[in-house]
Amino acid sequence: MPLNPPPDSYPYPVARIGIIGGGQLGRMLAKAAKRIGCTCLILDPTPGCPAGQVAGEQIVADSHDPTALAELVGRVDVTTFDIEDIDADALHGLAAAGHRIYPDPALLAKVQDKLRQKQVLAAAGIPTADFAAADQPDAEAFARFGYPLVQKARRGGYDGRGVMIMPDAGAFSRALPVPGLIERFVPAVKELAVMVARGQDGSTRCYPPVEMRFRPGENILELLLAPARVPASVVSAAQALAVATVDALAGVGIFGIELFLTADDCLLVNEVAPRTHNSGHYTIEACLTDQFEQHLRAITGLPLGSTELLRPAAMINLLGAAGQCGRPVIRGLRAALAIPGVSVHLYGKAETRPSRKMGHVTVLDRDIEQARHKAEQVRGLIEIGGEETP
Repeated sequence: MPLNPPPDSYPYPVARIGIIGGGQLGRMLAKAAKRIGCTCLILDPTPGCPAGQVAGEQIVADSHDPTALAELVGRVDVTTFDIEDIDADALHGLAAAGHRIYPDPALLAKVQDKLRQKQVLAAAGIPTADFAAADQPDAEAFARFGYPLVQKARRGGYDGRGVMIMPDAGAFSRALPVPGLIERFVPAVKELAVMVARGQDGSTRCYPPVEMRFRPGENILELLLAPARVPASVVSAAQALAVATVDALAGVGIFGIELFLTADDCLLVNEVAPRTHNSGHYTIEACLTDQFEQHLRAITGLPLGSTELLRPAAMINLLGAAGQCGRPVIRGLRAALAIPGVSVHLYGKAETRPSRKMGHVTVLDRDIEQARHKAEQVRGLIEIGGEETP
């Protein structure tokens, strides 16, 4: 992209979009694509994956299969992804051969390795927590760096996996036995996120900062509030930092920028997601242009949409219940939908397991505290169990 026909003249479909990864993010991308006249082809190893159910067409293959990746990009106009665990080298070769892939595979290679991501941000002058490489856990090196610290796996970590918080040397026995990095622990008063869309022409649109609360011990997003309850000065600073981060990466598409806010109103970038993000799900109901359509607009060369927040929102993830697996059984749905302002999104996953993301709920209300209260009500009502026990 951009497409070649005369301005405002598009043969249907407007674009054929390849999506690497067929989870819930790909599912919501495929729904948004249908809305603006695009079709999608999904690449995912699970037959009938959530995104494949919506798109209607799927290549059943792994994201590291170079033959399948070549088939995907050869059948579409533009390719994107809903995961970072992809063979970036294979994508780089396909992009060099003339296939349109956004975000750029070179950017993906930088971001999917968390140590390299930190190094790129630091070189660009983006403020982050102090860090050091840790090719393997080393008690002496960790002690020299200083506790408390956070150990992160270089690759593959998400939803709390691949992250270990170590308050003191006594926690070293729990160190991850993988190549990684260590970071200074930041005593944040709030964790924020800002979604930023960047077009092929370098234009940007920035969503309002949101406030995130995580499930203790698991680091899975438990509650999101939009907008974040922070001063206007922090709002503008967070948006400026998020835009600067995406500009430094020269990204095309939508990016989730996770931030720490300290007691003295200092902002530090925690991590960058080069894709749609859990912290942007609320935009489906709460904003003029949701994050999924915004991403599609960016990668197809269409004008970026308004990010205006229409009404305050609270969002919770629906996770698989503890001690249950197998075919999902959804309990409490009727009671939850009876609450005004509640929108339920179920992801179509064939099997549940403890703490697996099975859906999310967004609650709109004129008052952010009322939205929060209703979201917590819903958390107590809906349970996604299973027909089996592990």
